[in-house]
Amino acid sequence: MNSKTETKIALSLRNLKKSFGEKEVHRGVSLDLHEGEILGLFGGSGSGKSVILRSIIGLETPDEGQILFEGRDLVPLTERELFKVRTQISYVFQNGALFDSLTVEENLAYPLRAHTQLSISEIRIKVNEVLEMVDMKGANRLLPNELSGGMQKRAGFARAIILQPKVILFDEPTAGLDPVNTGRLLQNILSFKKRGMTAIFVTHDIPAAFEICDRVGILNQGRIELVMPVEEMKNSSHVLVRSFTTGAHIR
Repeated sequence: MNSKTETKIALSLRNLKKSFGEKEVHRGVSLDLHEGEILGLFGGSGSGKSVILRSIIGLETPDEGQILFEGRDLVPLTERELFKVRTQISYVFQNGALFDSLTVEENLAYPLRAHTQLSISEIRIKVNEVLEMVDMKGANRLLPNELSGGMQKRAGFARAIILQPKVILFDEPTAGLDPVNTGRLLQNILSFKKRGMTAIFVTHDIPAAFEICDRVGILNQGRIELVMPVEEMKNSSHVLVRSFTTGAHIR
């Protein structure tokens, strides 16, 4: 990735604050995501990493702050306005979030039917192209309960990229996967990274993040405490960084 001074900002979080009852989750989260980078996000359990992603996509509403995308603040948008935004910012849910009653092909075709004017044959061609990209060629007629955990994650990723969004939000994509399926999913993500994918990668999987991310931010006590390039973070002696990386078998 180019240096920050040479790349445009794809998405900006400005002083986000969010509480659930008396529990203050975000106390002023600010973060810039640059075009063409994968930005990792670390934080302890319950620190609000997923809440950041859900806020970006409009599934949660911050109490204060701005989420700026293409010169527009997403926070005050209506559900109707967010419907259009979600064609440009997609979400890869931790469990794949496939529709149980639909086949893999029908799951992938769903956003194309909802947001494009493609014909049935054009949709089928697009679905087949994307399935091949994620090593699932021929899985069209399988139902989600017929897929392995790894295949469910890759199908969820395929559905997230099928509209060619400008930003992808990954919520713990490798959680629950064995090393083989983790490696396969990461290779799929890396293949799209080479094409300039812009993404936020929320994870507890430190080696996975270091394999695919350009920079990593750490969410601590309701704020982004630091952001640094992966290579710098690997060798950092910062106490907060070491709390995540110690014993993580970093390559």
